[in-house]
Amino acid sequence: MSDIRSPQVLPTRKPTQHLERFSEADIPTERGPLRTIVFRDRRNGREHVALVAGNVSAEEGVPVRIHSECLTSEVFGSLKCDCREQLDRALDFITQQKLGVVLYLRQEGRGIGLGNKIKAYALQSKGLDTYEANRQLGFADDLRSYDIAAEMLRSLDVRSVDLITNNPLKIAGMVEEGIPVLRRIPSRTEHNPHNVDYLRTKRERTGHLIELFAEDDDTEAKAG
Repeated sequence: MSDIRSPQVLPTRKPTQHLERFSEADIPTERGPLRTIVFRDRRNGREHVALVAGNVSAEEGVPVRIHSECLTSEVFGSLKCDCREQLDRALDFITQQKLGVVLYLRQEGRGIGLGNKIKAYALQSKGLDTYEANRQLGFADDLRSYDIAAEMLRSLDVRSVDLITNNPLKIAGMVEEGIPVLRRIPSRTEHNPHNVDYLRTKRERTGHLIELFAEDDDTEAKAG
């Protein structure tokens, strides 16, 4: 685990109130029972899901994964990213710990939607990287926002989180929304020939804390 030295506890902007806590039930899964809570965005009807292990109300340091929908990997088995592995490992972690939350946000393709994501894949096949493809289509690198995630956590009465992520923007997003991040739990996955360039691009262009090869650890140790 990686400690965050100075967790911020006050929001830097007014908390949103866009969500309706629409429905919930305990669902048996292959990992054990998970409390499944559906939040509906009043602005657009989009539904986001909190998968909860254990009693997280009023708890500090709750393991939390903020996960954006990825139909291509999670349903179709695409090898172009590591989203399905990250989701699986987060679910494994919270069920093994018997405490934690996975927030499943409907933000396909870093917020550009499924159709545009497939357009971006076509551009990537011509040599553009994931961010260049977004820009070619007229989008920013990342359109996701984390106000919805923060609102879901407040509804669950989570006091502070241990964030399961490689993405420093998620840590910053939680801080901005007033959710204290006590530490980072790395989300480690295996790379493959189809996604290694994508993962390297995320590490080099947007500072993702991704370890791709064993020598990465050696390089960091020498640099330190």
